[in-house]
Amino acid sequence: MADIKTNKPDLRQIKKRIEVKQQDYLNYSFTRAQDDMLKIFLDLSQEYESLENFYLICVCVPCLYNDIQAGLYLYDNRCSQLQLFADSTRGLLSHPLKAPPYVHQATETYRKGNTSFFPILKKYCLPAANVPEDDCLFTGLLAISSELPISELNHLFFSKFANRIGYNLHNRLLAKQNIDHLRFINNLVLDIEHNVIIPNMYFRHLFNQLRKKIKDVEALEETILEMKNKLHMEGGQCQVVIDQVSNLHNDLINHHRELHKQHANLSLFLESLFRRDHFEQGHLVLRSKKCLVEKEIIIPQLEQYATRLRNRNIEIVQPEDMRDEEIPLMVDVGLLAQVYANLFSNAVKYTSESVGIDGSTKKKMAYGRHYLPDSFGPGKDGIKFNVFTTGPHLNRKEADAVYNDGYRGLNSMNQPGTGHGLNFVKHVIEMHGGLVAHESTDEGNNFYFILPLPDPDITDETKN
Repeated sequence: MADIKTNKPDLRQIKKRIEVKQQDYLNYSFTRAQDDMLKIFLDLSQEYESLENFYLICVCVPCLYNDIQAGLYLYDNRCSQLQLFADSTRGLLSHPLKAPPYVHQATETYRKGNTSFFPILKKYCLPAANVPEDDCLFTGLLAISSELPISELNHLFFSKFANRIGYNLHNRLLAKQNIDHLRFINNLVLDIEHNVIIPNMYFRHLFNQLRKKIKDVEALEETILEMKNKLHMEGGQCQVVIDQVSNLHNDLINHHRELHKQHANLSLFLESLFRRDHFEQGHLVLRSKKCLVEKEIIIPQLEQYATRLRNRNIEIVQPEDMRDEEIPLMVDVGLLAQVYANLFSNAVKYTSESVGIDGSTKKKMAYGRHYLPDSFGPGKDGIKFNVFTTGPHLNRKEADAVYNDGYRGLNSMNQPGTGHGLNFVKHVIEMHGGLVAHESTDEGNNFYFILPLPDPDITDETKN
């Protein structure tokens, strides 16, 4: 039997399965009416989209046999019981009926009185913990009632018919689940926009109020100085108060500046991650604009991590040539900022000492960039952006897997993280038409990405 637990494409396997199924149908020897029932079921299942109409198709198609009545029992997880959803006499039931005691879960066909019950199984799925696989697959029962005994051929036919119900129903329920999930996500986006992003803008008002209070303190400091001069006071308590007010003023300015930077960075990340376009289209959507990468992206992100880097005695090495020669690129500022945030965050966690080629011990993080002619094909140049850290080299296995989602290297066991950061980096850079990679250097590891240069006329204009 085909391995339904894997979706790995295999042309020979598919052809072999076709031959097997062809022979199976010859062996089944279904009648013309039975073949028609399968075709009608398939056609109508594609024609009608709603679950309710599908239930009716399931119980009406078997009635092409004049002496047969059909019912559809499905297991309802919400109440953990079998319920009759439709039958060929009453149609769709407005309120499903609890199955009588003799209608029970089964993986094999059984008969009670004039009714045979054929199990409806969904596609293979991994069973939940402590739940048998058969219970995981069971979906319901197709009830076929007839005054006459069901022949062996009819028994085989309705078993196959119930299988087709199971597979179609499984796909429909998955589709409905996905639609409900997308609807939930779209509603969640509206909630985020209303309850997070818009209120986040109120912080601007609070910052303005804080800035006003800082100016008030500044004015108070000047007033005290004037009072001191008018009173011709020397040193003493007046100067102590002036010094305290001056220190308070400077502290407020520093706190305001730090809060404002953190809020601006958080707002940028919120905006770039919770865009409605992402959720409507089911993937990240770029909003690219022309920007200077070091000035508008790298430096602001480095400021977020500079204190943490220095607290770990990590030297920060900044290039001297990027600002003077920087070329504007078309990038999504918010998403590329998060690329650098991930790389600098990793630098904080994983930078360690190494011995340089000159024999000295170094512990540093450096960033930079340089041109790569023809990196995307003849005449298609790129820029390579580097974030280098000292420390032991990644081994070959780690280097090959480091950008995979969920992967964490051997040196990460004592550090918090999910292994998602570099995969996010890879995803964002590839969306920009670039590529990511890792390389070992004499003193450590370089994590880099390459972005395509803009059109030559833009580049030349900027250089001039």
